[in-house]
Amino acid sequence: MLAFWQSLLFVALAEMGDKTQLVALAFAMRFSIGAVIGAVFAATLLVHLFSVAIGELLGMALPTFWLTMAAGVAFIGFGIWTLRGDSLDDANTTCVTRYGPFMTIAITFFIAELGDKTMLATVTLASQLREFGPVWLGSTLGMVAADGLAVLVGVVAGRNLPRKAIKYGAATIFVLSGLVTLAGPLLGWSLPSFLPG
Repeated sequence: MLAFWQSLLFVALAEMGDKTQLVALAFAMRFSIGAVIGAVFAATLLVHLFSVAIGELLGMALPTFWLTMAAGVAFIGFGIWTLRGDSLDDANTTCVTRYGPFMTIAITFFIAELGDKTMLATVTLASQLREFGPVWLGSTLGMVAADGLAVLVGVVAGRNLPRKAIKYGAATIFVLSGLVTLAGPLLGWSLPSFLPG
């Protein structure tokens, strides 16, 4: 159960201010919130299924020390990536009317998520935690929760989200998590229970 909550938290943080969150927000301005959230959920289930499978394979193939070091560096990288931010590419929000709103959103979201920060965070978590179902469901629900929150707040607030506060808060948590993850094997510490490793 701990792997579920860790995955939900870290992926939700990774999604804050991410381009796929902006894609979901842009679609919510055109289509019903239910269609957007449903399509995001479907696309995320599929992308994170692949991500967790890749992470599990890496977890079995690499020695624990090096995997933990790579995870620490990855979390610091996610923090820097979060600070750098993403931008919304208008090409990602082009509506292909022949597929209908649900399929258009799901396909766009799936493509935008490939190789994205949250996909890589899910791979990292899966390689560390090695609990397929909890990581898959936790990362999926974390992503949908972050996107759903942005959509709801964005629609209510007219897209005026406190992006800087969200960005700096998420980046700080990632960098600190990365430093603690790196310090664990180097200094012989046991990691706090809320951190992967």
